[in-house]
Amino acid sequence: MRHRVLGGTGIEVSAYCLGTMMFGSVGNADHDECVRIIHAALDEGINFVDTADMYSAGESETIVGKALKDRRDDVVLATKVHFPMGDGPNRGGNSRRWIVREVEESLRRLGTDWIDLYQVHRPDHTTDIEETLSALTDLVRQGKIRAFGCSTFPAHEIVEAHHVADRRGLQRFRTEQPPYSLLARGIEKDVLPVAQRLGMGVLTWSPLASGFLTGRYRKGRDLDLSSGRPTLTPDRFDPSAPRTAAKLEAVEQLVAVAEEVGCSLPELAIAFPLAHPAVTSVIIGPRTMEQLRNTLKGRSVMLDDAVLDRIDDIVAPGTDVYPPDGAWTPPSLTTPALRRRTAGSRSAA
Repeated sequence: MRHRVLGGTGIEVSAYCLGTMMFGSVGNADHDECVRIIHAALDEGINFVDTADMYSAGESETIVGKALKDRRDDVVLATKVHFPMGDGPNRGGNSRRWIVREVEESLRRLGTDWIDLYQVHRPDHTTDIEETLSALTDLVRQGKIRAFGCSTFPAHEIVEAHHVADRRGLQRFRTEQPPYSLLARGIEKDVLPVAQRLGMGVLTWSPLASGFLTGRYRKGRDLDLSSGRPTLTPDRFDPSAPRTAAKLEAVEQLVAVAEEVGCSLPELAIAFPLAHPAVTSVIIGPRTMEQLRNTLKGRSVMLDDAVLDRIDDIVAPGTDVYPPDGAWTPPSLTTPALRRRTAGSRSAA
């Protein structure tokens, strides 16, 4: 397994990062099997494990803690904070109050004294970024975390955070964790160039595009909407929707590319992000041992320029065939009052 330095931290991580979102009640509820999957990944050379407090309401962190009990020193451990962890107005977000409390809960569930990479899971416009960076800087100085990063932040907010850190003498985001796949290349326009310029590590999520790049969903075939992700977001899998049709059309062309390369569509999909010079590690998220083994079969797939050119012809660089599931949408788009003047002041005269 190839290793790369994570941004400017000096920490070396494997090109595959084991994501654990599917461990726990949301995915695989068998703790013993999940532990075996984690151990198998470590035995195959993966030394980077990513989780989050909100995955299965903390259960994923508990499983990871069990698996790493005797192997903690060999693993670069990442987790995240932001999403609500219970009822009440102050049990989520990016405030100092929540971060300094929730990091203790994550440490407890993970059964460790430190977290290598603590990530802010999404932006929070109710909290000043200086407040967030200040709390995270204090946690580094206390030895509870080694470095911190952000996840699914737009490029301009990453730049703002670095500017505030420099101006206030705070530590800065060392990593960004964005969605990136053959069908969702929007981050190539700004997030990835910004990360490169700022010397940030990048660990990407959803390389299989919410299942569309597994080969399970094909044009002209009946789509099974009774299980998996379609049950959570059925509108994104509606075959009559133009976006779904566009995804299925692109998938057919990408299947042909994979056949020419001599690999499976998922192997092509996971190899693609690793070809970008800004990407440090790609998060894989197996739910079963079989899925892990199938993913690892493609670790040696390397895409040459001709293949990447073919992919560019199918999905142009910097474009999204669909908005990635779980991507962050700013309030400026979701709140009409922020993009509409008052009714009496919209005319030129």
